[in-house]
Amino acid sequence: MPPAPPHSTCENQESTSIQDRIHNHPCYSEKAHHHYARLHLAVAPACNIQCNYCNRKYQCANESRPGVVSELLTPAQALKKTLLVSEKLPQLSVVGIAGPGDPLANPQRVFSVFKTLATQAPDLRLCISTNGLALPEWVDELARYSVEHVTVTINCIDPEIGAQIYPWIFWKNRRYKGIKAAEILLAQQQKGLKMLVERGMLVKVNSILIPGINDHHLPEVNRFIKQTGAFLHNITPLIAKAEHGTYYGLTRQREPSPEELLTVRQICGENMNVMHHCRQCRADAVGLLGEDRNAEFTLADLDNHPDIDHQAVMQKRMLAKTQIQAALTNPTANYHIPLSSLKTSKNSLKKYRSLLVAVATRGQGLINEHFGHAKEFLIYEASAQEIKLLRVHKTQLYCTGQQECDEAETRMHNILQGLAGCELLLCAKIGYAPWKQLEAAGIQPNSEYAMVPITQAIANIYAEFKQAGKLTLSSQQQAS
Repeated sequence: MPPAPPHSTCENQESTSIQDRIHNHPCYSEKAHHHYARLHLAVAPACNIQCNYCNRKYQCANESRPGVVSELLTPAQALKKTLLVSEKLPQLSVVGIAGPGDPLANPQRVFSVFKTLATQAPDLRLCISTNGLALPEWVDELARYSVEHVTVTINCIDPEIGAQIYPWIFWKNRRYKGIKAAEILLAQQQKGLKMLVERGMLVKVNSILIPGINDHHLPEVNRFIKQTGAFLHNITPLIAKAEHGTYYGLTRQREPSPEELLTVRQICGENMNVMHHCRQCRADAVGLLGEDRNAEFTLADLDNHPDIDHQAVMQKRMLAKTQIQAALTNPTANYHIPLSSLKTSKNSLKKYRSLLVAVATRGQGLINEHFGHAKEFLIYEASAQEIKLLRVHKTQLYCTGQQECDEAETRMHNILQGLAGCELLLCAKIGYAPWKQLEAAGIQPNSEYAMVPITQAIANIYAEFKQAGKLTLSSQQQAS
């Protein structure tokens, strides 16, 4: 037997270790996001920087974006909400603090929550998301409370670009602007990232793709964070609606197209793991990714609910996790279906083209959502090599029950824009009118796979298309 390549054992052990640490973390694992719930506790109102893409709102139930919450919580309320959520959602595996400001600009409130959760809910993974300005000061405290998952937003490593994104920062009791502000922020982010990696924490870096500002710069950011030791890069599209009141929204800064986002992700994905399932969640999000059940857990609900036995709730969580892991041992639950499952030899890979499929789902890895009730569609690419998630298209509900005739056309237009390139749409159910509109746009609806695992359904369809000759490339296409 030939000797193993240098460092291969070490790399495999490292990969296995990371998988063990993210297997039930919905924001870090593509497979876990179908099955495990997360809870964002809105206990951090203050922020120490201003971003041109951000406008924090503290009493907002209508907008679905970072920096927005319906209600701010005290640390005591945060604990009670955690227990109440996990009583109703025992698949809860992660509690994170992501705002609505920056957690590390609110250290007393944040670490009070972590201290309590470490004793009352030690099985839950603790996370934090930060802009990184105060990160070096608090890395040791994060380690003290076993916060092993940290997300740092790094949009650039060039101060000239940073000055176009951050108008000011507040650091060491002084406000800085322009290039100087960007230089300080970027230096702190990079220092904090290195410190986290040195302490063995898993670091995910978020980067917002801003056309004309940092779109061509993000591959350079990607190379830097990979070299520094981040294990996952999450590149998300700029949200710049005028109604959100952000600087970019009011100045009509263009949002990236799905094609632009995919291109940058593909370039960066050649260097390191790139996240594709991010939902750009609110700072008070509750439930599976793709759903938000925060409205079920208001302050009034907390006040009216009796005290909860944290030991009994933890037992419910442990049982739920055991059941989920048992379900995930089923091969059809695998998030990626490898080449061997599609029964395609390596020599014939270039004979078949890929297929884009949109899916309406409420979670659990199943096709279980009505088209008209979908708030998002998962866009998968099936090829002769694998089935993988490309992106998530968030959209307005097609069915609202109000002004249906006048507004449905606009909503369908927005849906079709997001599904451009898809040939099929899989859902649990769909009405006649949207079915015809999708067909007219070249997208074939299919509700025959209701309640079937997503990857199993797509694999079956790809095999059927291949057998029918619908995916065979011409000799000229194969040569090119």
